[in-house]
Amino acid sequence: MMQTIPTWLDIPADSDFSIHNLPFGVFSTQNTLFPRIGVAIGEYILDLHFLVSEGALDGLSFDLETLQEPVLNSFMALGNEAVRELRGRLQFLLSQATTEREVIEEEGLTLQVDAIMHFPFLIGDYTDFYSSLEHAQNAGKLFRDPAKALFPNWRHLPVGYHGRASSIQLSGMDFYRPCGQIIDKELSTPDNPIPKFSPTQALDFELEMATIIGKPSELGERISAKNAEEHIFGFVLFNDWSARDIQRWEYQPLGPFLGKNFFSAISPWVVTLEALQYFRVESPIQDPEVLDYLKTSGERNFDIHLSVAVQPEGAEPTTVTQTNFKHMYWNVAQQIAHHTVNGCNLNTGDLLASGTISGSELGSYGCLLEITENGKKALTLANGDSRIFLQDYDSVVMKGWAEKNGVRVGFGNLHNKVLPAK
Repeated sequence: MMQTIPTWLDIPADSDFSIHNLPFGVFSTQNTLFPRIGVAIGEYILDLHFLVSEGALDGLSFDLETLQEPVLNSFMALGNEAVRELRGRLQFLLSQATTEREVIEEEGLTLQVDAIMHFPFLIGDYTDFYSSLEHAQNAGKLFRDPAKALFPNWRHLPVGYHGRASSIQLSGMDFYRPCGQIIDKELSTPDNPIPKFSPTQALDFELEMATIIGKPSELGERISAKNAEEHIFGFVLFNDWSARDIQRWEYQPLGPFLGKNFFSAISPWVVTLEALQYFRVESPIQDPEVLDYLKTSGERNFDIHLSVAVQPEGAEPTTVTQTNFKHMYWNVAQQIAHHTVNGCNLNTGDLLASGTISGSELGSYGCLLEITENGKKALTLANGDSRIFLQDYDSVVMKGWAEKNGVRVGFGNLHNKVLPAK
């Protein structure tokens, strides 16, 4: 059992940002000249730029100037040992044993409600995997013979594609409904589909987690599944917004393009791998046995509860999904090992999304495509409205948290609103 750390801050028991979490982000206020690195603690942000200036972090073994930069990349590249060392010092400064409470309390804390959050790191590249067995089966059954829901390769490797990093944005940003080519249902026949240009009529969310790469690798270097976690800085919530009708028309033979790259979003706080160690669980049994370079042992999955709510303009949110990251068939170590087995290098700030996370039961599906069976079954919201796919001014709110024996580590929330097409 993890030993709890008493803190002089008043932190609610249900706070995502306990002293055992300390996720990293980048923020600014009206009084700061530039964005700066901080960690979330309760309802506050602890200003690391200030702590360095005050000498509160003196004696740490790494270059403290990395904590005074406007993004996390330089610090992330130092690797997990630097993360462990810094988190240990911060937990001491926030504990009842510290002698520096007064100066931190007076000048080192900012209320989160008074802060502007910025993108926490510079993204190098973005890969989206397809690693939930339940999602792959559910989606496959909608379009193929249920007995052949999975393609032959699916249980042998973590399927993925290279996405667009430039359109990944932060929680709280609204975006315009995308336009593109979709099939004209009035003019088309089964043997002769005819496209038209239109705003998407099948806008969907996809509940995902994303792994953030810290320590980079060299071109030509293979990262083993055994050592893959040495390259992980942390995790964020990820919404891979999708235009299903645009995707349906364009994806053959090369896969997702405009139906995916118009907008994606992450939560603003990066929860470190170190903070999630207490919540490790065994991965699902993989059958058939995977090739040697993908073999892992021990507890490689994480028990992270996930939820999604849909909120129409002016209405209460309706929780439409509750699932868990622990069910992922392909774990993050396997994703990294497969990504680099051909010599592809990973850079600090690369984002590896999990793919839609679904459970096996109704109420645990990670996207509307599954929930509505591709439009065959309407979803009823708390205010009586129904949805097949998302309408203009709908907001989607995703949450994630791990909790065990009174210790809670959470991600906050990820929320965005759909605006009408331009």
